[in-house]
Amino acid sequence: MSFDLKLSLQQDSTNLSPQQKKLNRLIAQIEQQKIQLEMWQQAQAQIQQQAAKSLVPLYNELYEILFGQLEQLWSSLQRDEFSKANLAQLDDKIQHLVSILNNSQVLSEQQRVKVSQIDEFYQQHAEHTQSKKNKKKQTFERHEPTENDTQDLEDEPLYFDAENEVYDDQQHQLEREQHRLNRQKEKREQAQKMAEQSLRMVYLKIASIIHPDREQDEHIKVEKTELLQQANRAYEQQDLFYLLKLQIQIEQNRGTTQKALSNEQIKFYKLALDAQKQQLDAQIDEIIESLNWTKQAKLKSQKPSGSIQIADLYKQLEADCVVLKQQIKWEKERLKQMSRLKGLQMLLEHGVL
Repeated sequence: MSFDLKLSLQQDSTNLSPQQKKLNRLIAQIEQQKIQLEMWQQAQAQIQQQAAKSLVPLYNELYEILFGQLEQLWSSLQRDEFSKANLAQLDDKIQHLVSILNNSQVLSEQQRVKVSQIDEFYQQHAEHTQSKKNKKKQTFERHEPTENDTQDLEDEPLYFDAENEVYDDQQHQLEREQHRLNRQKEKREQAQKMAEQSLRMVYLKIASIIHPDREQDEHIKVEKTELLQQANRAYEQQDLFYLLKLQIQIEQNRGTTQKALSNEQIKFYKLALDAQKQQLDAQIDEIIESLNWTKQAKLKSQKPSGSIQIADLYKQLEADCVVLKQQIKWEKERLKQMSRLKGLQMLLEHGVL
């Protein structure tokens, strides 16, 4: 719905109070936000379509290659002999590939079953290893440690401390992210509640002022009928911004003498408009989040909120395609080397598995 007016439409802006001028600027900001939202809504489908055309096929190819690597390494692990150090590298690589492929929708059902089976093997192995460590710890608590036991235990705490430190850091990051999401959700819910309350209040106020049944002048009655119809459509569409602007116009243009808005009116309008602004911000953020692939999260973290432009996502899409193509090239070469025992040993030797 289009409704282009400012507080100063019927009044010289020089006569407006500082508070009214601030309100006018807020209206202008929201006007711009509404334009941006429409642009993002149009761009969303276009970017998703472009991603489906260029990015998704690359991901499909990459996941097929990674599954090929998983199969090859798993087969080599069962078939060939490796040193303890190389076995550790192979286990790490296989588990890394499993973590990538585990929830993939690209793989066939047969491939997903294979990935799940390998994942289950390593989970059982981890549980068995942990059980042995727990038994060893219980044995140590019951018996006086020997010199060899002491040497073993001098090494183990370093391993556990590093592991726990990594876990604690990851847990802290997850908690911070969850806290951020909860606060964002709470702000959106508050804005939604405020907007809903304001919507009804503003609509009823407009209806009470311009109700055509109370008008004796037929010409003015027609104008009021049209305004009320506009207010009804805005209310049905829950367009608070339109209703607020309509109310401001009506109240400032009532009678022959222009009266300035009271401080209470300005305070209410600002609260309601701030809620509308938050809603628009949230809608734009949701669209950006819906376009969240690979590098885009990094892009968002590097830029201040609200500064991401549609062109940035197109550039990021293009950049991600370049990165994926290069990664596919490298992974194909790795798979080629993995298919031969000597090639696999070379990768292990140089630590580039």
